[in-house]
Amino acid sequence: MTETNATSIPSSTNSTNRAAGRTLGTPLGAQPTRVLFLGAGELGKEVTIELMRLGAWVCAADSYAGAPAQQVAHEYRVLDMANAQQLRALFDDIQPDIIVPEVEAIATSELAAAAAHGAQVVPSAQIAAICMDRERLRVIAHEELGLPTTPYRFAGSLEELRAGALEVGYPCVVKPIMSSSGHGQSIVRSADAIDAAWTEAQEGRRASGEGDVSRVIVEALAPLDYELTVLTVSSSAGIVTCAPIGQRQESGDYRESWQPAAANDTVLAQASRIARAAVEGLVAKATASGERGWGVFGVELFVLTDGSVLFNEVSPRPHDTGMVTMISQRLSEFALHARAILGLPVTAGHVALAMPDGKVAASHAIVVAGDGEATFANMPSALAEPDTDLRIFAKPEVHGHRRMAVALAIGDNEADARAKATRVADTLEITVH
Repeated sequence: MTETNATSIPSSTNSTNRAAGRTLGTPLGAQPTRVLFLGAGELGKEVTIELMRLGAWVCAADSYAGAPAQQVAHEYRVLDMANAQQLRALFDDIQPDIIVPEVEAIATSELAAAAAHGAQVVPSAQIAAICMDRERLRVIAHEELGLPTTPYRFAGSLEELRAGALEVGYPCVVKPIMSSSGHGQSIVRSADAIDAAWTEAQEGRRASGEGDVSRVIVEALAPLDYELTVLTVSSSAGIVTCAPIGQRQESGDYRESWQPAAANDTVLAQASRIARAAVEGLVAKATASGERGWGVFGVELFVLTDGSVLFNEVSPRPHDTGMVTMISQRLSEFALHARAILGLPVTAGHVALAMPDGKVAASHAIVVAGDGEATFANMPSALAEPDTDLRIFAKPEVHGHRRMAVALAIGDNEADARAKATRVADTLEITVH
């Protein structure tokens, strides 16, 4: 493996498209399918492994060396992916057939340029840009596709935010239109807290390409009962949805998930319909611009106390909560993503659960606090219980708090599965030094 910092400006981006004659099974041969990951975290690592199993050649890029996917890929690169010149140089160096954005801090203009020169951006350059921008995504979902959402307004100044909050009513939620993992998000219960919410949004935004001020979205705080993720797969065979996934979050970050989520038939039907409609709408935009729109989408939904289901957001890639599929489904979300982006068909049979009827699977994120390298011990005891598993991400270091592993389990019901996964996590002895 090699590490480079791409800094030169190439004469062109990828101009060779071998999509019509891809070869799989010969990753070191003369003309393998070449896949470039932009972001090399734990989700990308699992997709990399699945792609390599199907014979693709993979390069994993990230902002630091030793990222999880870099440890298993054929090659890796280190660069600032939000820097357009460095990203363009990377494309010129790798000449990828397929580009897989796994993070959001990317110069999206270069994705569009690469797609125009023949590379397949996953799911498409346009979808990647839309899903990074809460304003564009919400307008498409609600105003174009007619999907139900919470009442919302957008604001580009503190004055506009004050007015928007009055229109949607208190309590409300304020978020930057460009951020992730809950950064910059506030729950505002009265008008005297709105100024602090504006400041929080500006400090928590993803600043690349936004100028001096980030626009924000202010939404009514809905009477939420629970949240669902519906993994939705777009492939050469069409669009299918997986069994819904329930979840628990802390400060905007996933901590537990379980599949299938307990919900009545009416909620399940609404969730599936909304997820499919959201992805169909995005894929239609991709195909209209000559791109494929293939891959896994994590559609996030709110279920309210009255049983109604609202669209929240969509992630155009495998979802954190979908790590549970590594034990619940025969083909995990990562295997499904790999198949879809390579042009292989994904049908309803491919997304079926692999557990006996009535069983439930759970995942438990293992978040480590400290400063230094994390080591794991007592694994024989942690994994002594049947129907449990563990994935250690092997991230080089933790500084503050970082998700470093995930525990997996199958149980007789949701409570049993979650308890088993929690016991795996709690039994591990983790040292940071």
